[in-house]
Amino acid sequence: MSKILTIGEILVEIIATQRGDGFREAVPLIGPFPSGAPAIFIDQVGKLGQECAIISRVGDDDFGWVNIDRLEADGVDISGIEIVPQGTTGSAFVRYREDGSRAFVFNIRHSACGTIELSDNTLALIDTCTHMHVMGTALYAPSVVKSILTATERVKALGGTVSFDPNLRPEILDAPGMREALQAVLAKTDLFMPSGEELFLFAEAKTEKEAVAELLAKGIKAIVIKRGDKGASYFDKDTWLDQSGYKVEEVDPTGAGDCFGAAFVTFWLAGLEPAAVLRYANASGARAVTKAGPMEGASTRAELDALIQSQGNP
Repeated sequence: MSKILTIGEILVEIIATQRGDGFREAVPLIGPFPSGAPAIFIDQVGKLGQECAIISRVGDDDFGWVNIDRLEADGVDISGIEIVPQGTTGSAFVRYREDGSRAFVFNIRHSACGTIELSDNTLALIDTCTHMHVMGTALYAPSVVKSILTATERVKALGGTVSFDPNLRPEILDAPGMREALQAVLAKTDLFMPSGEELFLFAEAKTEKEAVAELLAKGIKAIVIKRGDKGASYFDKDTWLDQSGYKVEEVDPTGAGDCFGAAFVTFWLAGLEPAAVLRYANASGARAVTKAGPMEGASTRAELDALIQSQGNP
């Protein structure tokens, strides 16, 4: 039985209800919603009934507890979450622009989750896990990068596997040491899950086909390219598979890629055929956008099955 681990930010998200170009004026807000890319990912894994855990830090405040309560309720092992008595839980304020893009104001690096370090307790937790999932957003501070690389190496040394979702945003791509950390993770990766153009940040090739071949030649076992509402593509040394997405009414796209990744990793580890894994992942990403709040659209397997059956296999 596999156990999936991730390390990184736990935060709350506050969402502006009116579209606009940022937060230089007072606007109505809703939230707080449990959030953080690794937290969304692992919550979706837990909701699918897969054994899983997260290592992070939160403040001893309402924002921290709203996350802990949600993760625990959805089946996540929360023993690796340290509660910092005088710390502050991370936050993200988001406002949608008229074109659908998003403006963020983050408090992560200077929050409790900006100081994640491994302890005897979390090192022992790592050694109970068979798969490590790395989110690029989590490579935001030196101590967090060190923790992720240590966990990745320990999981691999015990015969486990690693998945990597770059999940990069312009706000963090040029952070000190970010590009070096990305390459260090890629060197340990079995399952690589970029979105669109992210593929070309890791390959010298100029076409998608050539970039995929280049990365597979480096030892990556499988690559999944996320294409949003257009679906996704899967590649390994024997397979090239495209699959369209499911049609739903979009309310809030935040967290869709994290839910997609969680479903894909869960069913990939379970040994399902690539086409079936893609169906579940596409369904998870689709359901995620139907609710306001990044973690609110996480799905059970029964809910994914219902969506797949209602629209047929794409």
